Amino acid sequence: MNLTRKPLLTLLAAIAAASALQGCIPVIVGGTGMAVAMASDRRSSGTYVEDEGIEWKANKWIGDRLGDKVHVNATSFNRKLLLTGEAFNEASRDEAGRLAAAVDNVREVVNELRVAPTSTISARTNDSYISSKVKARFVDQKDFHIPHVKVVTEAGTVFLMGLVSQREGDAATEIARTTSGVQKVVRVFEYISEDEVKRLDSAIRPADSNPR
Repeated sequence: MNLTRKPLLTLLAAIAAASALQGCIPVIVGGTGMAVAMASDRRSSGTYVEDEGIEWKANKWIGDRLGDKVHVNATSFNRKLLLTGEAFNEASRDEAGRLAAAVDNVREVVNELRVAPTSTISARTNDSYISSKVKARFVDQKDFHIPHVKVVTEAGTVFLMGLVSQREGDAATEIARTTSGVQKVVRVFEYISEDEVKRLDSAIRPADSNPR
């Protein structure tokens, strides 16, 4: 269940202060920015924070263990962990998946690492540009709320994550599929019913600036 949104800024300030004193996961110290993002998210506030920690730990553990054998981007949504990037060989790819699965609170790993040479800076810049184009096209549609779909692009393949209905997922997929530069779209959604969409959105509607 979502936490009450009004005391969220106070909660995040306390978390940030405690984390700073204890040297905890640095991504937690997000203050107001994180609170604003959490307030418009279908995930519970606790799950949102867990996802941030999962990403940080997965990237660190894989990097520490495998070094330059992999270039990995870890993206977590509702404790579903997506791995994208490149691995030196199948053994490195599989090891990265095992390390990701061992991270606390992870309930599923989607290992989309490719066995390929490490991507260039220009390729990564192009992927970021593709993601920005997809997100920009989301602005003009009325079928789903923008904050509810996460976009990750790797080597021209767009991965879509989020807690969405089938209708919302189909709409987001169609937009991504028809965006220039996109070679493939992979759905990593977690589907929920329309009734569940209404229930979750009723709790976050005041903070949502993209009404249907």
